[in-house]
Amino acid sequence: MKALTAVLLPLALFAACGSSSSPTPADNALPVDPSGQIPELSGLSTAHFAEGCFWCAEEVFESVKGVKEVISGYSGGTEKNPTYEEVSSGRTGHAESIEVYFDPEVVSFETLVKVFFASQDPTTPDRQGPDAGAQYRSIAFYETPTQKATIEDEIKKLNASGQYDRPIVTQVVPFEKFWPAEAYHQDYIRHNPGDPYVQSVSIPRFDRFKAKMPEVLK
Repeated sequence: MKALTAVLLPLALFAACGSSSSPTPADNALPVDPSGQIPELSGLSTAHFAEGCFWCAEEVFESVKGVKEVISGYSGGTEKNPTYEEVSSGRTGHAESIEVYFDPEVVSFETLVKVFFASQDPTTPDRQGPDAGAQYRSIAFYETPTQKATIEDEIKKLNASGQYDRPIVTQVVPFEKFWPAEAYHQDYIRHNPGDPYVQSVSIPRFDRFKAKMPEVLK
């Protein structure tokens, strides 16, 4: 068993997010009404981000105080009702993204933007960790001029801080449409904690984020 584990974990570093052959499906998929809304989350604010593998991003944002739900999906492209396979081909223009439902009286959009940057390397174009391709690019979506200014101000601060050796390449674009991913992608880490990719990539990334921003954790 130890020998098998030693082989699997290095191989996982070269496997893309979502490439597992036999994922465990989620058992708590939230109901969506005909308008595309999730009834039990009505009244909450939403934010949308893309920062590489959506399994990792979902786990990070669900750990933040004031965040009620996070949905994995696709955004930033033109294809309607895209599938994981289509997005992975790189031809849709979509990136693996998340939709964050949050209570603005508990956590601000500004804090979510800080979480976004603290939980990734925003200096790698079309790549996050072992995952390469335009579907893994870093995007901060905005819905208002104020949100756009908040994102751009944070980028300026980070670029000036000397924290990174290279400039931030995160795209700052207006939000248009979010497409929820397939059910088996939702809460993937919780349902598949033993997945080699989760063990070698997702969990270490989550641990690095927790060490950076312990004050925002639930």
